[in-house]
Amino acid sequence: MERLKLVMIGNGMAGVRTLEELLKLAPGLYDITVFGAEPQPNYNRILLSPVLAGEQGFEDIILNDLDWYAKNGVRLQLGRKVVKIDRQARRVVADDGSQAPYDRLLIATGSSPFILPIPGNRLEGVIGYRDMADARMMMDTARTHRHAVVIGGGLLGLEAANGLKLRGMQTSVVHIGEWLLDRQLDRSAAALLQASLQARGLNLLLGRQTAELLDNGAGRVRAVKLADGQEIPADLVVMAAGIRPNIELAQSAGLACNRGIVVDDTLQTYDPRIYAIGECAAHRGVAYGLVAPLYEQARVCANHLAQLGFARYPGSVTATRLKVTGIELFSAGDFMGAPGTESIMLRDPLNGIYKKLVIEDDLLVGACLYGDTADSAWYLRLIHEKRHIGELRDALMFGELATRSQSAHSQPHEPTRQCA
Repeated sequence: MERLKLVMIGNGMAGVRTLEELLKLAPGLYDITVFGAEPQPNYNRILLSPVLAGEQGFEDIILNDLDWYAKNGVRLQLGRKVVKIDRQARRVVADDGSQAPYDRLLIATGSSPFILPIPGNRLEGVIGYRDMADARMMMDTARTHRHAVVIGGGLLGLEAANGLKLRGMQTSVVHIGEWLLDRQLDRSAAALLQASLQARGLNLLLGRQTAELLDNGAGRVRAVKLADGQEIPADLVVMAAGIRPNIELAQSAGLACNRGIVVDDTLQTYDPRIYAIGECAAHRGVAYGLVAPLYEQARVCANHLAQLGFARYPGSVTATRLKVTGIELFSAGDFMGAPGTESIMLRDPLNGIYKKLVIEDDLLVGACLYGDTADSAWYLRLIHEKRHIGELRDALMFGELATRSQSAHSQPHEPTRQCA
């Protein structure tokens, strides 16, 4: 019996996780072809920062080596970018002219760094931070140049800045927001992080806007000019000011797109033969960029590709667990605190610990942790399960073990409360 043909566009973490789940559920259902624009097999993009920092090598972050594809009968086309989806003929066409027919198509094209539309953004030495090629260029530049500027004070920006600093570059971070990691931390936690990073030698310029990148006269960047006229020396500029979903291919094929390729609760697009997953997909108006939601999507998508057809993806409670320059951070849910909520906070400056829990109607709805994230999984479970916390309330700040033993009164720090 002839197998169905599955083609996957993209060879990243979300797409390959879908294949792993599918091969468990229906190992003989499809002949599978994968097109990857990069020259290497699937790798852990999250670990590019430890590679940049010199803590790991590129070979250490490969998730699925070439043998894995061969053993599972997956036809891997590396270094080939799909440029056309012919929905009528049910085939895809790559940039080298090669084609592949499909019965089911999975689009997992991910996202690209947002390059600020400012003068000088195409100069040599101006890059995004997204893949192995970007990390290699940063490492090579650090060997021969001295000054780096990272535009964007989010997670990728701070990790890039830390890695470049460790490689000997004088590094500045320009961030338009009022505080660092303003999507993952509140102002208090960010202030602790800022002090720690400045103590390590990073130059942080907050609430500042980049206006122009200046040329050294030979086509390479020499400085970043801010909107207030200040110039920051720069032999290397890393754009880490956000990402944009790669939807151009889907748009050209006539698929509905809005903040990503529009998918339903089965990760199916408006074309029932085509699915989309990961950072390129928009589910109920949300495009997720964190690993946990993408892996949740992968399980559901694999269930339907396997023709089981019962799984549904309702969306994810967004949680971020990060390690920035060795500092543990965690946030989940409404950690900022909307009107009508109550915030319980614990501050321990001596040990560099800050905790904030947000409560509404006897439910934990948000958490922000800095320096001590041991109970992050428990807090996330409480938020996700919408469990009433009445009997846990007094010991909630001190973690799961404290609530079990009811020994919160013996703790040395008394949390403060405030209403939003």
